[in-house]
Amino acid sequence: MLFEKNLAPQWHFAPEILQQYKQQGYVRVPGFLNAEETAQVKTNLRRYIDEVIPRMPANEVFYEDKADRSSLKQIQRMYQWDDFFEQLFLKSRFFALAEFLLGRPAVGRNMQYFNKPPKVGAPTPPHQDGHYWMIKPIEGLTMWLALEKVDEENGCVRYIPGSHLAGHRTHGKTGTLGFSQGITDYGEADKAQEVCMRAEAGDLLVHEAFAIHRADGNRSADRTRQALGFIYYSARARENEAEIREYQANMKREMAEQGKL
Repeated sequence: MLFEKNLAPQWHFAPEILQQYKQQGYVRVPGFLNAEETAQVKTNLRRYIDEVIPRMPANEVFYEDKADRSSLKQIQRMYQWDDFFEQLFLKSRFFALAEFLLGRPAVGRNMQYFNKPPKVGAPTPPHQDGHYWMIKPIEGLTMWLALEKVDEENGCVRYIPGSHLAGHRTHGKTGTLGFSQGITDYGEADKAQEVCMRAEAGDLLVHEAFAIHRADGNRSADRTRQALGFIYYSARARENEAEIREYQANMKREMAEQGKL
């Protein structure tokens, strides 16, 4: 069952998922959605792109090339604009898994669409999601649901195992659309530790706030790399609203200047 309005019956998850998440800072859950459920999500995504995006604010939708609608790269806060994705975000086993891994009540913070169009999909710089969040305590996680096959050619996510245990790394501007901050001292020693997380449609990756990760660009000739992202915070985390407003204003201004919005 994809949705459960009352979050009941409670879903049960294997203890190995929690063990791997704590040790590595990330975990892969193969077949988190079955084929039928994945098809349902993809059907609603196509509907969303056709019917919902036209009525969304321009600064919530990013393109590699604004003049080319096929270069759609990212959609922000999808759950705010559509009932299907609101339920998927807040009334499904994604939310239940977030609370299981966090070990405490969770709140949904953002739901996003990510794509790397063929040939033009840019690399995602190495970063830690917690750097962007501006919350205290920094307790949260990100889920990444593959909607199609993902491998080295079209830009698989690459993690450094155990990197979440070393704390925060220094970030600086990258100029990458949707990922304006990246780790400034990421070097060969870091790359040597990377693990490429290949995935099939319906597989789920989950990583902790300080897990270091990146992705290459899409080098394929005709394959997209579509995925959904889910961000959940611990319910006790509090945002610095002034810092968030300033960051978002600066990012939107830079994206507008680059013609990406």
